[in-house]
Amino acid sequence: MAEKRRERPAHPMARPRPTRGAARGPRPLPPGEQFFTPGATGLRRRVEQRSAAPLVFLFQLPRWILPVALVVLLLAGFAVPSFLGGLAVLPVVGFVGWLAYMSWPSLGVKGRILRVALLTFLLLLVADRFGAF
Repeated sequence: MAEKRRERPAHPMARPRPTRGAARGPRPLPPGEQFFTPGATGLRRRVEQRSAAPLVFLFQLPRWILPVALVVLLLAGFAVPSFLGGLAVLPVVGFVGWLAYMSWPSLGVKGRILRVALLTFLLLLVADRFGAF
């Protein structure tokens, strides 16, 4: 029985974590998925090609930086009732819209509805801060 346990690979959570710091180098890209949409033409192909370098750059950043920056901008948009709050939310709208466009071909109906609802909410928040309501 003990031999069978040794043959099984360790659960991913039980494996030792790599050391953190500058010595380990940049994080490798995730394996197995295609970087571009197969058969894409026109605008999608151009957007995917221009987005490749920013996506790789964002992937190399520490994982906490981007979510913290987006939350800070969104909280500033909620807290500041003037046009400055709307300006703070615009980068969040751009980033979420860009990621929604990039992931659109691989999403199901529920994922697409969620992205559209989130973008609608953010755009309404920006419009409210700019005084449209």
